[in-house]
Amino acid sequence: MSRMPDPERDEDDLDTAPPPQPVFYVEQALLGALLLEPWRLDDVTGVGPDAFSTAAHAAVLAAIRSLPTPAPAEHAESTKWLNAVLTSARERARGLTASYLHTLIQACPWPRHTPAYARIVEAEHARRQLRAAAERLAQTARDLSLPRPVPTAFAAADALAGILDDVAARFRPHPGSLPRAPAMATAATPGDAEEAADEERLLLATATAHPTDVEQMPWLTSDDFTLPLHAGLWQCLTALTRRRAPVDPVTVLWEAQHRGLLTDGVDPRKLLPLLGTPAGSPEHWGERILQRSVLATAHQVASRIEAFTDDPATTPYQLVVGSRRALADLSAMRTRWQHATSAASATRPACTRTTASPRASPPPTTTPPTVRISR
Repeated sequence: MSRMPDPERDEDDLDTAPPPQPVFYVEQALLGALLLEPWRLDDVTGVGPDAFSTAAHAAVLAAIRSLPTPAPAEHAESTKWLNAVLTSARERARGLTASYLHTLIQACPWPRHTPAYARIVEAEHARRQLRAAAERLAQTARDLSLPRPVPTAFAAADALAGILDDVAARFRPHPGSLPRAPAMATAATPGDAEEAADEERLLLATATAHPTDVEQMPWLTSDDFTLPLHAGLWQCLTALTRRRAPVDPVTVLWEAQHRGLLTDGVDPRKLLPLLGTPAGSPEHWGERILQRSVLATAHQVASRIEAFTDDPATTPYQLVVGSRRALADLSAMRTRWQHATSAASATRPACTRTTASPRASPPPTTTPPTVRISR
C-alpha cells in the first residue's frame, strides 16, 4: 500500500540515512577532475563505469569516454563539451542534472591527483568484486537442491580465486600486517542436522560390520563429523583397523572407554545397538558425510572472505593474502573429495550393497537405526 507524502517524515528519513562511504567522495573527485581537464582521462587506467558505486557516476564516466576530448583552450571558453557529457549521461541516468556536474567539479581538490583518485576507486571496486564472489560461494554451499552441489561449489571457489589473481596482478604486495582475523561463528552444516547424525550413525554401524572398508577411506577424518561422539567413535574404528585388531561392537566400545568417550551422557547399552545396525556400504555414507563437510567448509571460507571485505581497514593486498589463506582450507577438502569420488567409482559399483551378517550384532536392516545418542 502506498503512503501519502509526509515532508516532515521524509526529512527525518534523510537525516537518519547512513552517510556515504569515503569512496563516494573519491568518485566525485575523480569525475570532477575529468570534467575540469578531460585530457587527464589517459591517466585513468583499470577503471571502467562498472567500478563506480552509483549509476549516476558510472553514466558520467561512460559519457566522458564516449566523447572526443576537447582542446584545452576550447574547453576553457565553452561549455559545449560539458553539455554533450550531460546529454550522453542522461541516456543511462535520467535523473542526472547539470547542477550535479557542477557538484562533481567542486568536489575535486586537485585535478593533478587524478591517478590517485582512480587507484582508490579501483581498490574499492576490487573489494566489492571479492565480496560478490564470496556471496555466490556461500549461496552455492547452502543450496542443496543443486544436482552436483560439491563440484558447483568448487567452481564458485575457482571463480573467486580468479578474481583474487586479477587483484593480485593489479596491486603490488607491500610489507605490513596480515588482515585482522574476523570473529567467526561455527560453520553450520548444510541440510538437516538430524539427517546428518543419522548418516553418521549408519556409517559407524556399517564400518563396524565391514572394517576392511575403513582402510580404503583415508579421505574421511573425524573433523568431518557433526557430533563429537561420532567423531570419537570413527577414531576408534580407524585405530582398531590400523592395529589389525578385531573389530565388532564390543571391541569398539572398549576402545571408546580407553579414549574417554563414555562420559555420563553416553549409555553403553545404547552404543551397542547403534554399532550393530548396518545398512548399505561405508563408502556411500562416508561420501555423504564428506559432502556435508565440504559444503560447510565452503560456506565458512566464504564468510571469512566476506568479513575481510567488510573491514574498511583491509588493503587490497591484505584481502588477497587473507582470502588465499581461507581458500587453502577448501583446497585441502577438494583433494580429499577427489580421492573419495575416484576411489568410490573404481571400487564401488553402486551406492548400496547387501551386507553380510555382522559379528556380535543384530541382523542387518535397511532402515536407519532409531537409537539417538549425542553429546
